[in-house]
Amino acid sequence: MRRVSALASVLNVAMTPALNSRKDPDRSWAKIVAAAEQEQGRTFDDDRQWLDDLRFAFGCYAEVEGMAPMGWVGVKAEFAMRLTNRLRVRRLHAEHPEIADEPIENPVFILGLPRTATTLTHKILAGSPGHRGPLTWEMYNIDLELPEKERNARIGKVARDLSMLEKLMPVFPIQHPMVATGPEESFLIVPHTHYHLTRAPIPHYAEWLETHDRVTDYAYLKESLQVLQYGRERKRWIMKSPMDTFNLREIQTVFPDATFVWNHRDPVTVIASTCSLNETAMGLMLRRVDRHALGRRFLDLLADGIARAREARPFLRPGSVIDVPYHRLNADPYTYVPELYAQIGAQWGPKDEANLQRALERPVADRRHEYALADYGLTHADVDEAFGDYIKLVALLN
Repeated sequence: MRRVSALASVLNVAMTPALNSRKDPDRSWAKIVAAAEQEQGRTFDDDRQWLDDLRFAFGCYAEVEGMAPMGWVGVKAEFAMRLTNRLRVRRLHAEHPEIADEPIENPVFILGLPRTATTLTHKILAGSPGHRGPLTWEMYNIDLELPEKERNARIGKVARDLSMLEKLMPVFPIQHPMVATGPEESFLIVPHTHYHLTRAPIPHYAEWLETHDRVTDYAYLKESLQVLQYGRERKRWIMKSPMDTFNLREIQTVFPDATFVWNHRDPVTVIASTCSLNETAMGLMLRRVDRHALGRRFLDLLADGIARAREARPFLRPGSVIDVPYHRLNADPYTYVPELYAQIGAQWGPKDEANLQRALERPVADRRHEYALADYGLTHADVDEAFGDYIKLVALLN
């Protein structure tokens, strides 16, 4: 199956004039900011540092060589969404100061390398009656409870966008299915994470991220969750993002009672699968994907994330990290998942068992996609060297 459809190629040709705005990123940025401020009736005058930080990230994308027209259009749309959400969240906190009193208690952060069944774990835990995850459409439109008509309109807009994404990248729903009304990764809220490094080669951003205070990003995540919780039934938040693996101490600073569910799987399989997924995603972003450069970049990135998480672990609250062996979860989910519920202090019930059944009903044919380390210029020895003794730890856990 083609990673990028013929339709995407046609649209890239049609959208070529859109690349002109890359020649003057400051002007392009100013237009996006002005549109967000006009929509929300609020300015960034009291939020300049946040705005400047996001402007830097935007500028790094503008510098990417070989950016495809659809990639640039997508970047502008994403940053417009982030700007609008930020203004709305701050406006709502100002209009309703009691939102800041909303308790985000005992949240669960599901993390680990990509392709380690974190999506399955998230879907199961977030679907429990006493739990919830941030839904895809909610993260595109962080807001209070809406009238049904307006709510349905927003859901419909996100659903149409996802449907178009499937038409442009037919293999993507197999690799990472997304549903407008389903829980999704929190990178859609958190402004600065290593997620951006997975979209395009932006080395200047990688350097900047090393000194950026990411506690502020998770503080904004908390403010956003408070908005999504205000006026609604309070449930335990279940979050998920492989990029949280880089930021365990920052997360605990903002959410001191957080529990971390850390999925573990053989990195050799993980790296090949992750490269395949991101080759698909980058197919819309770039005119040409250098597979070998992608392989080295992702190997280094993911090995660094695991190293940072292992370094942070001794400083976390005792008992806050729960290790989930991929093969145990995959081999006997009806035994292991109830055990996981007990470990996070949740109650397993009939609705949870039904939810697990639905999550496992995805046909095997819909899960397959082909990948190999060699496709990305990597060998088993490269992965062994990058991850060191973590590979032995994974083998022991599984």
